[in-house]
Amino acid sequence: MSGYELKEGTRVLLTGATGFIGRRLTQALLEQGCDVIALVLPDEVDAGGVCRCLPQGVRVVVGDVTNGSPLADGGPGASSAILRVLEAAQPTFVFHLAAVGTADTGLPMAEACRVNVGGMIALLEAIRRTETVQRVVVIGTSYEYGARRADDGLDPFNPYSASKVAAWAFARAAYNAWGLPVVSVRPFQVYGPGQRREALVPAAIAAVLQGQDFHMTQGEQQRDFVYVDDVVRGLLAAMQAPDMEGRVVDVGSGKLHRIIDVVERVWELASTDRRTGSAGRIVAGALSYRPGEVFAIPADVARTYQLTGWRAHVSLDEGLRMTIRSYQMSRDPDLSGRRERGEQSDEDGMKSIEMAPRVRERDASAD
Repeated sequence: MSGYELKEGTRVLLTGATGFIGRRLTQALLEQGCDVIALVLPDEVDAGGVCRCLPQGVRVVVGDVTNGSPLADGGPGASSAILRVLEAAQPTFVFHLAAVGTADTGLPMAEACRVNVGGMIALLEAIRRTETVQRVVVIGTSYEYGARRADDGLDPFNPYSASKVAAWAFARAAYNAWGLPVVSVRPFQVYGPGQRREALVPAAIAAVLQGQDFHMTQGEQQRDFVYVDDVVRGLLAAMQAPDMEGRVVDVGSGKLHRIIDVVERVWELASTDRRTGSAGRIVAGALSYRPGEVFAIPADVARTYQLTGWRAHVSLDEGLRMTIRSYQMSRDPDLSGRRERGEQSDEDGMKSIEMAPRVRERDASAD
């Protein structure tokens, strides 16, 4: 089967468009001339129905992807918001990024299933009932692999990663049983401008720029850090490459880095640009490792390149420099953590960081 091409006017539907990766993907699709439709939650639009965290040119539709799922309150008979959107928009391609729990270690299992599994089921059922969709790319997580102690190679270690495994299983079943053109992409440790403040890299940047201590584990965990724009290019490659239906690909750099080494590198790169007279410290070992912590999650980037022709191009140093620069341009951090009245997010969609008295490490992928 030949690949697909994103041409001028190609209709693309996104769920999770307001998230970290979703905003960058939305911008990339607009730059290619696509007609982008975003399904957003009611609380993501203002009184005038405008979603201000998305770029101009996006057609916004208010709804909830879980509405109409068999796990939602209304049950399987409820009207499906995603089906109505698909029927109205008639997209050629779909990116499904909507999820909960990326950084919530206390996420209840039932909530993870309701949103991440129920949302996937609602989407698959809706696509089955439409005729225009030629391919759908669904986003998983590297944490589905875990420590790979299980016989089948998937070893989730928290409710979020378990729900992503279950969601992938339903996507695979939809491909096998119904022939739905589903491709699954598993991003690894994504970072870059616009990431939530609780994630590892922005939290470390905020700490050093504000002269605060950074409390973390010993940081011996090894992660594959991949810059957000590389991830967007990987998603587009997975959408367009031939013979991808039913497959799963990893999106990573192919290089493992210890968490402590990355934090120390952030300190080295950002320390010269601190706006305060005091210098914070990296306090390694202040936090305990999480139960079930996985100490190395490598990406199979050779297989991804073989299937899609994509590979990451942004080095860790280059990506950290661009991320630090973006935070510096978005605001001038101070020790109080205050935000000047009327300050706006920068053009990359990054929201200002609000600092807590003590910054704590958060080791979670940003998918």
